[in-house]
Amino acid sequence: MSTILLAIGLVLVVEGLVFALAPSRLEQLLDVIRQMPVETRRLIGLTALAVGVLLIWLAKSLGA
Repeated sequence: MSTILLAIGLVLVVEGLVFALAPSRLEQLLDVIRQMPVETRRLIGLTALAVGVLLIWLAKSLGA
């Protein structure tokens, strides 16, 4: 349970930094994402998912 809370906390820190440090840039990024085809957005999401799983596996295998 503590690992899940740590992961959620880290995600919120990173996302909070984006909103706090570059809110106008975030709006531009959202406009770019809206213009992408659905297939491209899905591929980006699946790639991010795969990289995330790989990082979690790597962290667990290194003993973190």
